[in-house]
Amino acid sequence: ISDYMGEYSYLGTTLRQANIEPMPSLSDVRRVITEYGILPMGSQTVHETAPHVKSIMIAGPHGTGKRMLVNAICSELGANLIDLTAENICGRYPGKAGLTMLLHLVMKVGKLLQPTVVYIGNAEKTFVKKVPKNDMSDPKRLKKELPKIIKKMTPEDRILFVGTSLTPWDADVKGLCQCYQKVVLIPRPDYASRFLLFKELILRHGGRLAPTLDLSSLAKISDGYTPGHIITAVKHVLTERRVQQLHRKPLTALEIVTPLARIDPIYKEEEEQFKAFYDKTTMGKKRQMLLKGDEE
Repeated sequence: ISDYMGEYSYLGTTLRQANIEPMPSLSDVRRVITEYGILPMGSQTVHETAPHVKSIMIAGPHGTGKRMLVNAICSELGANLIDLTAENICGRYPGKAGLTMLLHLVMKVGKLLQPTVVYIGNAEKTFVKKVPKNDMSDPKRLKKELPKIIKKMTPEDRILFVGTSLTPWDADVKGLCQCYQKVVLIPRPDYASRFLLFKELILRHGGRLAPTLDLSSLAKISDGYTPGHIITAVKHVLTERRVQQLHRKPLTALEIVTPLARIDPIYKEEEEQFKAFYDKTTMGKKRQMLLKGDEE
């Protein structure tokens, strides 16, 4: 989980004082995933006494590290991963009896080999309002059965359902909230997180932090780019040949800006869609009520 890099947001309190609700930082996301997904699942005693979190949905734009967080949960726990993504189970265990058998096996194996993480990619497709004609994976197959299974789980079962979503607003919010207890929204990285990402990734890929490399400006102009975009740009620049040339030709910010400019960033409109979706969820509504109570 420590590989999921992100800096703490020091501006949160200042923004709240100005009546602006700040977006969570990548550090907050890492902390929440640790508290909901890793700490309770790591010990049977803790899992039985702590608040029982059965399912989490991680939503965020492309390249924000949703699947990486799922893998991090499994790595930290030494857990088994069962993939119930629609594309993965398409054509397997057909029919109603087949689906019952599939879910029975998932729960039986999950309980025998605890802790277990059940992963569902593109979680919104299970509760999508209208399935696209070109989608042959039958995404709504688990719609009725999934909430029933999650509801039956007890604190003795160290099984965690984790869904990831790129476009959660495509789904029926009520159905999604019935299935996923906690919704974790991953924002685009703020200035502090981008600065940390550039610094760590350049060093990790064999680069050097020379005086010619203006990391502050690089972090400033890369607003809207996700960690995935930053990794792509750094990898593109720091090839094996370029690393060998660093001692006589130091790295500059302009070299990284060029490949970054070819990638489409996360625009404000998409971020607003995620915010609007979160406000409709059970957790979002509770948060709004708490904020109103604080104001009064």
